[in-house]
Amino acid sequence: MSDLAATANSQAPTASRKAGGIVLAGLGLLLLITGPWFFYPGFLMKAMCFALFASAYNLIFGFGGLLSFGHAAFFGGGAYVAGHAAKVWGFPPEFMLLTGAVVGMLLGALFGVFAIRRQGIYLAMVTLAFAQMVYFLALRAPFTGGEDGLQGIPRGHLFGLIDLNDMDTMYYFLATVFVLVVMLIVRIVNSPFGQALKAVRDNELRAASLGYDVNMVKLQAFVLSAMLSGLA
Repeated sequence: MSDLAATANSQAPTASRKAGGIVLAGLGLLLLITGPWFFYPGFLMKAMCFALFASAYNLIFGFGGLLSFGHAAFFGGGAYVAGHAAKVWGFPPEFMLLTGAVVGMLLGALFGVFAIRRQGIYLAMVTLAFAQMVYFLALRAPFTGGEDGLQGIPRGHLFGLIDLNDMDTMYYFLATVFVLVVMLIVRIVNSPFGQALKAVRDNELRAASLGYDVNMVKLQAFVLSAMLSGLA
């Protein structure tokens, strides 16, 4: 009887945490749905973009322990190339989002190959150096518009049917993307890969002794985070 009572007591906090998580998720969805009724949709869309960027960064810093000072390069690089693709090449919104994610992923792979071999402040300085290169490239490259930036980027029609020039339509499209990506990040964190990433964060030597390729785990997390930052 005492064993059963102990098991029940140990399961109670877990069940309460799950219930609390469900309640918070429901409240979050309710706020997303009703947000444009109380606040300016443009402000909320910017907030969701930055929240998505912060969630992508938390994937490597919060769960991987990798301090990067260069994640703005993935965010800005994806934005510039996606905006140029929409304005000059006529990419529809779905391909524009894919372009931003792919650019972030490629930059993340380039940064990560060099950065993950360092730790702590040295890793942060390597990422910062690469980010400064991207910054100066954005100022000098002709397609970025320099300090004036890109102007007149079209929103287009999603799948050729849904007009994103309507503010409410654009808001709910972005809210849908935001929810899907947050769900993806939660799934990654709770997957076997996410557990391996947390093991590497807590103790690299012990994770390596258990058979994990520490550098590969860190590189994969870095590229995933960069890809989602480019999407943001």
